[in-house]
Amino acid sequence: MQDRTTRALMVVIAVLLAILVAQPYLNTYLLAARQPRPPAPRGDLADFERTTIRIFESAAPSVVQVVALSREAQFQQGTGATSSGTGFIWDPAGHVVTNDHVVGEGSTFAVRLSNGDVVSADVVGQAPNYDLAVLRLNRRGSFPPPVAVGTSANLKVGQAAFAIGNPFGLDQSLTTGIISALKRRLPTSGGREIADVIQTDAAINPGNSGGPLLDSAGRLIGVNTAIFSPSGTNAGIGFAIPVDVVNRVVPELIRNGRVPTPGIGILAADESVTAQLGVNGVIVAGVAPGSPADRAGLRGIGPAGRIGDVVTGVNDAPVRRLADLTDQLEQAGVGGTVTLTILRDGRSQTVDVSVVDVGAGASGRRRP
Repeated sequence: MQDRTTRALMVVIAVLLAILVAQPYLNTYLLAARQPRPPAPRGDLADFERTTIRIFESAAPSVVQVVALSREAQFQQGTGATSSGTGFIWDPAGHVVTNDHVVGEGSTFAVRLSNGDVVSADVVGQAPNYDLAVLRLNRRGSFPPPVAVGTSANLKVGQAAFAIGNPFGLDQSLTTGIISALKRRLPTSGGREIADVIQTDAAINPGNSGGPLLDSAGRLIGVNTAIFSPSGTNAGIGFAIPVDVVNRVVPELIRNGRVPTPGIGILAADESVTAQLGVNGVIVAGVAPGSPADRAGLRGIGPAGRIGDVVTGVNDAPVRRLADLTDQLEQAGVGGTVTLTILRDGRSQTVDVSVVDVGAGASGRRRP
């Protein structure tokens, strides 16, 4: 009886071991999906997903890729002497807005539309002080619809932001984020600073420059222009030129090919020198002969290095750095008059100075 029980247990154990050994093969034979699997049903898209899709489908056809080729690169294959960025359709006439640093010193421009068509373009105007440029497409017929224009005057930190562009040449890429901060300042190649710049954490990488930053209504609120990143790629800190600046500068470029640079004809001392001297304001390093500043009697640094005038205020607004002065001149505009508060020989006084266009034919010198 005991032997029979033992044999039965041995048989059961053997069967179990056989099942364990054969299980992977049985699973493969019995459970393997040898035919395409049917898709699982899903519910409706979330509200934020529908919003994102709507924004992209509405704005993406208006977003283009801009490629600038220098004259040297046309004759030297493989030099890499090109720049590439993003732009967007501004009006039904085929004007494209992008960054000035995307256009750069290029001599030939190609624009790839969202449908893949490549169209040549000409430069209409550049504004280095605002890092903006306008191209015109050389094609007859209709163009993609212009991007809807919003306003940057009532933006709030925390509201959603959407960027469409061509990072690393990957066209029609959408990234999302929020407005991280407002009223940032951004230096430009023109030697000035753009005020009220928008900071966003929507991913912006090389190739996004010149592309639109949109709000949740799909309206343009800024033009992506720069990132802060030690590695040169997205670190969650991107900057966009506010649309209210864009909406003022771009029509001027279309009309005249350039934007007036309001100034009074002074050369400002470098801010690092001003800081080392402990001066709170803008040191007048030099005065352009015949300029409004010259006619108003402003004094620059003397032959012995003695400081002449220091601008400490404009129209009752304090001036601590060059950007404060240029902001006030921008607000006054060409043809206006500003009241400067200056410090001369330790005493404060005021002087009225006319604002003129100092950008016509100007070099790259910082002359506000």
